[in-house]
Amino acid sequence: MSGTATHQGNRELLSATLATARSQDRAALIAYLPAGFPTVDGAIAAIKEVLAAGADVVEVGLPHSDPVLDGPVIQTADDIALRGGVRIADVMRTVREAYEATGAPILVMTYWNPIDRYGVERFTAELAAAGGAGCILPDLPVQESAQWRDAAERHGLATVFVVAPSSRDERLATITAAGSGFVYAASLMGVTGTRESVGEQAQDLVRRTRATTDLPVCVGLGVSNPEQAAEVASFADGVIVGSAFVKRLLEADDPEAGLAAVRSLAADLAKGVRRA
Repeated sequence: MSGTATHQGNRELLSATLATARSQDRAALIAYLPAGFPTVDGAIAAIKEVLAAGADVVEVGLPHSDPVLDGPVIQTADDIALRGGVRIADVMRTVREAYEATGAPILVMTYWNPIDRYGVERFTAELAAAGGAGCILPDLPVQESAQWRDAAERHGLATVFVVAPSSRDERLATITAAGSGFVYAASLMGVTGTRESVGEQAQDLVRRTRATTDLPVCVGLGVSNPEQAAEVASFADGVIVGSAFVKRLLEADDPEAGLAAVRSLAADLAKGVRRA
């Protein structure tokens, strides 16, 4: 392939997958798992399991030494991955092998600093070449995102921004106009983690976000069981679950038990999003 060839990412696959879920009158199930946890191979195996069990989309977390938006469960997993020596090359390998094995949309969720250090053009080119569908960038301000969005657009990658209950309507419109793929609606203020209740804040945020965009609105932060998945699926286009999967892997006695646990949870959550 010549040096000027541009790989195209799978943004359209992501959009088509979310549209298919909507055509089936259900929310999509989006699972989050960090690369390199419990090992690089272990993470790839876990991603394959959750997709086989009913997840529609997977977010691959890029482990970071200061994950300010993540709670203790994901921080612990990130720490294990980083101590295991995980690198961006391993994240790209995780995306590639998961996509090639399943054909499902695979996104990367990452803080901005690792991309900035790695190089925006290099990161987007490699993610597209790996078959990635795009990136979720929780800490990149929209007003500082032009360089990223230009590169992502060139490589056919979605740019998913995060909105929060504190976002005012005018701000929501600015964020959603700049994004693609879907909008990540954080169900409540604070960090990731499982919670007893997802609450009414999320429903209000989805309603306000939808008033500004035709993009699907998917809700994350706090969903951990089929009942909560069904609740969120009743008003959102997608249900995002992360800490509950990571917790199952952390608590497992051995790798096989961990894979069985995430497979079982994915199957239960997939029933939950369909029950709504």
